[in-house]
Amino acid sequence: MSLLDIRVPAVLLRIDRNPFHHGTLGAVRTLGRAGVEVHVIADSAGSPHTRSRFVTDTHSPPAPGASTAEIAAVLRRVAARIGRRSVLIPMDDASAIAVCRLGAELAYGYLLPDQPVGLAERVADKAELATLCGRVGVPHPVTLVPDSVAQTAAFAWQLGLPLVAKWSRPWRVPGGSGLRSTMVVHSPEEAQALFRRTEEAGSRLLLQAYLPPGPDRDWFFHGYVDRAGVVRGGGPGRKQRAWPRGAGLTTVGCWTPNPEVQALAERLVGALGFRGVFDLDFRRDGTTHAYHLLDFNPRPGAQFRLFTDTAGVDVVRALHLDLTRRPIPDGDPLPGRDFVVENYAPLAALRPRRGREFAWHARDDLAPSFALWALWCRHAARSLSDRRPAPEVRIVRQAGAPASPPSSTSLPSPTSPTPPTD
Repeated sequence: MSLLDIRVPAVLLRIDRNPFHHGTLGAVRTLGRAGVEVHVIADSAGSPHTRSRFVTDTHSPPAPGASTAEIAAVLRRVAARIGRRSVLIPMDDASAIAVCRLGAELAYGYLLPDQPVGLAERVADKAELATLCGRVGVPHPVTLVPDSVAQTAAFAWQLGLPLVAKWSRPWRVPGGSGLRSTMVVHSPEEAQALFRRTEEAGSRLLLQAYLPPGPDRDWFFHGYVDRAGVVRGGGPGRKQRAWPRGAGLTTVGCWTPNPEVQALAERLVGALGFRGVFDLDFRRDGTTHAYHLLDFNPRPGAQFRLFTDTAGVDVVRALHLDLTRRPIPDGDPLPGRDFVVENYAPLAALRPRRGREFAWHARDDLAPSFALWALWCRHAARSLSDRRPAPEVRIVRQAGAPASPPSSTSLPSPTSPTPPTD
């Protein structure tokens, strides 16, 4: 008999167009292995998750930047196709925010946590998060939000350099813009250049005190808050490697007991009345040793499968169990388990270790791993091609031709900079 109620399908929603999102595959596998019918609403063109034997069906996602009404239309269409109420699981911030807004409207076709309206958007907004942390007494880096170019420079000097620049609503940053959700800047001029792109980014720029990375300083916490407000199915983890280095996604992480991080996480979600799956990122201040909250993701983190206990429960399974009114068994934690994202940490992946969870490889589901490496090689080849320097222009003078230089209109001067492209 399955631990989960296999009569109730699950629908995974991801608006972000990222073929390398291993969290989606992790959710597909953990539910599919339990016998649950899994539907995926995501960009599936070439994505390895489509090759999983645990996917029941894939559906076209809303377009990037879709309105809440457009997202609702897609979800209604999928609900009609499935014909039964399903557990809906957002896999990125944009999806989580839309689902939180649409909770009452979607109740006819989907099972959802009883989340306070608008809370997902407030915790995902980096500026709002700083305010919330201040209210509940959770440490957070000093954060300032400038309203002019001049104030941007003044705040940069006030915070000290380097500092961290973030877009308050990173899910609005348009793809292909070259803008990143989080950047380390080293001068007031860099910060001012970012501020001038505020309209393009679609949200406010905020400046944050820089907490340097270091050994044992980066931590995360995953959990699920059930109907009674109890945190279940997760735990604290130590980020051992990341991409980019010192920031970004976890490429190697380890389940590591940390009562202080756990207490901060439980206090925060309790004070906010949060319900559902969450993923928090912390950094320990090397001077004060306080753990500062950096990010609050109101959905499963990509490495959530690291936290699978002795009862086989992780945060995604806990969500399905709770929403289908099944008890969540009390398994014991398994500290020491680690998680490796093979395409970002290939050398770590080659070192054998008991209790390891891979992002892509699984003995009972090999096809996604093969698809990942084929896609990754194409991605790497394109990246190398984009970085390749332009070929040297050689001028061959034909016999009898005058040895005069080309006109300034036919070739650029070798000392002049290449003009930027639009």
